[in-house]
Amino acid sequence: MKKRDVEVAVIGAGTAGLNARREAEKADKDWVLIESGPYGTTCARVGCMPSKLLIAAADSAHEVDRAGTFGIDVDEDGWDVDGPAVLDRVRRERDRFAGFVVDSTESLPEERRIRGHARFVGPETLRIDDDLEVRADTIVIATGSSAWIPPQLEAVEDEVLTNADIFEMEDLPDSMAVFGTGVIALELGQALDRLGVDVHFFNPFDEVGIFTDPAVEEAAKEHFDQTLNLHIPVEVDAVQRHGDGDGYRLSWEGPDGENRSLVVDSLFAAAGRHPNLDGLDLEATGLELDDRGIPDFDPRTMQCGDSPIFIAGDVAGHRPVLHEASDDGRIAGANAARFPDVQASVRREPLSIAFTDPQMAIAGESYESVDADRLAVGEVSYDNQGRARVMGVNQGLVRVYGDKETCKFVGAEMFGPAAEHTAHLLSWAAQQELSVQRMLEMPYYHPVVEEGIRTALRDLAKTLKIEGRCRPEDTSDCPGA
Repeated sequence: MKKRDVEVAVIGAGTAGLNARREAEKADKDWVLIESGPYGTTCARVGCMPSKLLIAAADSAHEVDRAGTFGIDVDEDGWDVDGPAVLDRVRRERDRFAGFVVDSTESLPEERRIRGHARFVGPETLRIDDDLEVRADTIVIATGSSAWIPPQLEAVEDEVLTNADIFEMEDLPDSMAVFGTGVIALELGQALDRLGVDVHFFNPFDEVGIFTDPAVEEAAKEHFDQTLNLHIPVEVDAVQRHGDGDGYRLSWEGPDGENRSLVVDSLFAAAGRHPNLDGLDLEATGLELDDRGIPDFDPRTMQCGDSPIFIAGDVAGHRPVLHEASDDGRIAGANAARFPDVQASVRREPLSIAFTDPQMAIAGESYESVDADRLAVGEVSYDNQGRARVMGVNQGLVRVYGDKETCKFVGAEMFGPAAEHTAHLLSWAAQQELSVQRMLEMPYYHPVVEEGIRTALRDLAKTLKIEGRCRPEDTSDCPGA
């Protein structure tokens, strides 16, 4: 067996791994990048980019479908969704985005790139397949995550679609059962529904989306219950091939106690993800592992305990979004390169966005993460917000949070139009530790959806004023705000 000594070994060539190895290179360390799967990040190949391409097609179809809202007649027989063309564009553009990442990775020196499956045989030693043993001063685990398959789907597991292969469909199915009502399930399920697929969602828990604020989650649940085929809370008992293999039959007990069943053409598992730790043999490291097999680590350093092992990206499960994975890799790689002089980093304010319609977002602290004794809440319904009503997207609820002691804005949970943009403004404000009064001093154009955020901040300022510490600076009114 060949042996090799390096200073930094990075397992995984995704977003986190690539950033980790970049930090090792900047520090002029002897590094290697180990990858067993295809190059190209999860985001580019099977995540952010292809999902948004599918959603863009669905948005286009939805705009045609609702043209009558604005007095524009569209003949139902005058337009159609070309499923193969939709999916062909998704793959074509996806391959373009992923190609940039693949080209960049393959441009790295070949002797630095090791292809094969890595597993620990000691705290500082990796075995790659059965060909190579790598001893490293420090190791970064950046192996990503994979879709979790619910137990009731195990009998047909090989035929279940996940985010890793749903974009490879040659045509849109007539019907689909989606397992899950989280971000991936709702984004892709709603998109397919708008493209003409008869989509049914199943979740054993009475929850939708990303929210921790009961009021915002209830608003989202009510909207999706009216616009999508939600079956929650429902535990599907069995999934079997139907007839001669033409589709799948699902059986479950409804909330009313009656037995129900449904036949669909395809199955999509989007009920959560699990870290890619199988086969890493982390037990050989001596690290303390939690019940999911993840090592205990500090998110400010990404160091596992006080060991020379670091973890980064989706495998860590800290904040499984791209910009956080990038930061994870940067922090882990820099600390691996300077070990044992490990340094803590200040993390960004949390920001999560789901590209459903209406969009979902959490900007800054979530409802459940704020100290309840210091929490003040303001809110706005988008039902009658001026700009939203003009565009015919006047649905949703936004709740903003302030600190009673300091009058600072700390976060928001958002369900409404253009949340991908307004959530950025609010997360920036939280990171700048702006007071609610200072935020109300900022300019708000008319008519824009941001006026809805101002309405919520005014409501929050009134709550804080009751505490006797804050005075709302913007008391002016604007028509349709």
